[in-house]
Amino acid sequence: MMIRFLNFIMVAAVVASAHGQVGDDGKSTETAKVSDVTEQEDPYLWLEDVTGPRSLDWVRSKNETTQRHFEASAEFKTLEGDLLKILDSDERIPFVSKAGDFYYNFWRDKDHERGIWRRTTLAEYRKAEPQWEIMLDLDELANLENENWVWDGASILRPGFDRALIGLSRGGADASVTREFDMNHREFVSDGFNRPEAKGNISWIDQDSVFIYTDFGDGTMTSSGYPRIAKLWRRGQPLEEAEIVYEGTVDDMYIGATHDNTPGFERNFVQRTLAFYNNELYLRSDDGDLQKIDAPNSANKNVSKENLLLELREPWSAGGVNYHAGSLLVTKFDDFMAGKRSFEVLFEPTENSSLASYTLTQNHLILNVLEDVKNRIYVLTSTDTGWQKRLLEGAPEIGTVGVRAVDSDESDAYWMTSSGYLTPTTLYYGNIGEQPEQLKQLTPLYQADGLKVSQHFATSKDGTKVPYFMVSKQDIVLDGNNPTLLYGYGGFEISLTPGYQASVGRAWTSEGGVYVVANIRGGGEYGPRWHQAALKQNRLRAYEDFAAVAEDLVKRKVTSQARLGIQGGSNGGLLVGNMVALYPDLFSAAVCQVPLLDMKRYHLLLAGASWMAEYGNPDAPGEWEFIKTYSPYQNIKPQVEYPAVLFTTSTRDDRVHPGHARKMMAKMYDQGHDVTYYENIEGGHGGAANNKQRAYMQALAYSYLKERLFPKASEGK
Repeated sequence: MMIRFLNFIMVAAVVASAHGQVGDDGKSTETAKVSDVTEQEDPYLWLEDVTGPRSLDWVRSKNETTQRHFEASAEFKTLEGDLLKILDSDERIPFVSKAGDFYYNFWRDKDHERGIWRRTTLAEYRKAEPQWEIMLDLDELANLENENWVWDGASILRPGFDRALIGLSRGGADASVTREFDMNHREFVSDGFNRPEAKGNISWIDQDSVFIYTDFGDGTMTSSGYPRIAKLWRRGQPLEEAEIVYEGTVDDMYIGATHDNTPGFERNFVQRTLAFYNNELYLRSDDGDLQKIDAPNSANKNVSKENLLLELREPWSAGGVNYHAGSLLVTKFDDFMAGKRSFEVLFEPTENSSLASYTLTQNHLILNVLEDVKNRIYVLTSTDTGWQKRLLEGAPEIGTVGVRAVDSDESDAYWMTSSGYLTPTTLYYGNIGEQPEQLKQLTPLYQADGLKVSQHFATSKDGTKVPYFMVSKQDIVLDGNNPTLLYGYGGFEISLTPGYQASVGRAWTSEGGVYVVANIRGGGEYGPRWHQAALKQNRLRAYEDFAAVAEDLVKRKVTSQARLGIQGGSNGGLLVGNMVALYPDLFSAAVCQVPLLDMKRYHLLLAGASWMAEYGNPDAPGEWEFIKTYSPYQNIKPQVEYPAVLFTTSTRDDRVHPGHARKMMAKMYDQGHDVTYYENIEGGHGGAANNKQRAYMQALAYSYLKERLFPKASEGK
């Protein structure tokens, strides 16, 4: 089992409180923060009250208007039904993870709205219709306890595999409960390790002890709303008596602890996350002493058996050698802890390549490299003369390819998936040195005949070449009249690679729409440099890139302003909000989902404090000056004509505060702009708690875009 310590990779949000800053004169500026606003300054401030009666009345009123308009359409109902069939389809691939002799899967369909946790054997899994053993039925549990439980994962205890820690979330929120589960009797352990609802987690050490990091009461959470304290909790011990393992500061982002149970390499670790891509990792001895792993805070750290792997995000000099950002280094862990600084370079980026991921099997390392946003898979093997590299046998050369080890402690087996915008996902099972076996392939879920995928490059304002993918008809007529949906994200080093998206296919491309995905800066398509190029004061570059793609589509006569729409969620919602505010003449319609929009107060609303490394701190001296240039809520003006916008969010989203979408909607509505709103009362940050809600939200977005972008019957084409 490898223990990989990634810097906190999730666009997270939690209840955050403001902290006083110290000005240049040394005096507290706590009473003069940019983010301290009154209802006179922000008349929509009251909409930040998530579940307040006044706020929810406003939400229900807006929802009713939206529902009345769209649900009256037979076409909407048909689309919603078709999307639900896709989401509930039994033809989907049931992806599994191995624990002991079994392969586990969580599954939702029309008969299991909330889902079932189940398992099978490899022999059964190879069959077209495996026999599954149900471990936990969430629908039964939800009915029994009268709670809308949403699955939040399971961790099975090695080596016996007879106990599990199961996470459950009410309505899909990030806050969850953890309960100990008896695998033999398939029931929860009433007096076992049970964590009350909060943000945090429990991780196994052994049968009778766990690490727990959660809300222990007043003062035990960070300003980002995550655990500030990690404890060692023994079976039967009152939680308040559990031993403190590490206590961070209120300004940290997240504190956690974990146990590596690899036979012969059992170790305990503590991780202190200060901010995104900024963490400290400590080795914890049996007597509780902590020894820091003295690698750069920005590096992703992976301890696997005898090795330490470092994925660099910044240039680093060690042992008299300079290493490039984006490189993957390896050394012996014990040697490193003893002070030695000799590394082998397993990967070094180029101008057009970056490290997408890697996975360790028992005797090898599989490297997944992006070359102009296309995957190449290599096998690396440690020998007496260093690490040897070769292409992975049988790896697909077309499409997006993903690889992960089946069980890194026991074999060189791996799972491999291949997918593309038009190519249904295929799952392979392989062993290094042999040709992989195709186990399953997704049945096509929409009509893709006559469609094609192409890659293009737009030139951004500063001359940077920005790649984008386009899905269109093979015989597309370049007359500027094609309804086109442009999608983007551009943040947190997340890459947008081609993948089979049946909902997009059914609702958009098979209906004659063009679908475009922009690989703008802020993402990870070209490694850390691509992400870092659009941080904080350089954030506008991401929006310039997106605008360049839009302009290139118009220049190539794929589409026109009247036929061009945009879509994005979370950080992508911030992208959409800024494109509306800063480039209103480029687009005709926009779908802005679970967005950040008020960047003056974002760090005070659920998420903010954990994202300041990405966007900046509005209350830090001088930073509001650049943040305000990409704060859509402050930049919307009554006299400007904007594209039509659909805002969607979720009341239960405890990551990105629904107040962002609410306030933007209210402001633009009162200014007389063309805006529509829908807020799911459940759903968490994903916007939906189950497939039925997800199908409704998708149908709403695509129906809105088709209504605005497709030619009317009277227009023809």
